[in-house]
Amino acid sequence: MGALDGRRALVVGGGSGIGRAVLSSFFDEGAQVGVLERDPDKCAAVRTELPSCVVAEGDATQLADTQQAVDAMVRAFGGLDCLVSCVGIFDFYRGLGHISGDRLSDAFDEMFRVNVLSQLTSVHAALPHLTQSGGSVILTLSSSAFYPGRGGILYVTSKFALRGAVIALAHELAPAVRVNGVAPGGTTSTRLSGLRSLGDGGREVLDGPERLADLKTLTPLQLAMSSQDHTASYVFLASDGARGITGTFLHPDGGMAVKA
Repeated sequence: MGALDGRRALVVGGGSGIGRAVLSSFFDEGAQVGVLERDPDKCAAVRTELPSCVVAEGDATQLADTQQAVDAMVRAFGGLDCLVSCVGIFDFYRGLGHISGDRLSDAFDEMFRVNVLSQLTSVHAALPHLTQSGGSVILTLSSSAFYPGRGGILYVTSKFALRGAVIALAHELAPAVRVNGVAPGGTTSTRLSGLRSLGDGGREVLDGPERLADLKTLTPLQLAMSSQDHTASYVFLASDGARGITGTFLHPDGGMAVKA
């Protein structure tokens, strides 16, 4: 038996990186799974690799698209027990002084729309079904939600906002729905892309010997963690083993708190 036997889980942003690893891990643990993904090629890959997965193509910042994914899950499986959001973009460590004044407002709007609004929109669309099932929400943060230096001003600020969202939603939605967060450290093979408003829309975080060495030196455990290394945190928070846990965060980050 899997830890998530019988669970019905929607992974928003589950076409690549951490979200894709979570999708496969939930499936392997017995869950009935669905995904909302913007990229049509990634959607096609999920359909091929997980034929029983409900695949919805759309933009997680748009309530109508997210609602479409939730409705597809309910039609296919009769309800929804868990919502996971893994949507995010990166600012490639740009400090405030390295963003021109004429681009700051647009960059702020883009960062918060993708990194924060998408996750709130997903919860909003799923909330009636999660309330009915007594389900749970898992939002994806970052070690940048707790420690500076691993992102620029806009990325770090957006992740701190999500930290507040987890706490506020856990308070608001109790006792019907549990809300928790996972805060991964630096991760390989994420395909995390940049902001269009800063000219980085086609740029992705790329792995290489220098980045792998950098990730290892950052943590006491000296790990360059993969997306798969984070999935156990999501599985646990979605399982019965976490039924008494809400408003908290798991930190698969190689021990950054010890170093801090």
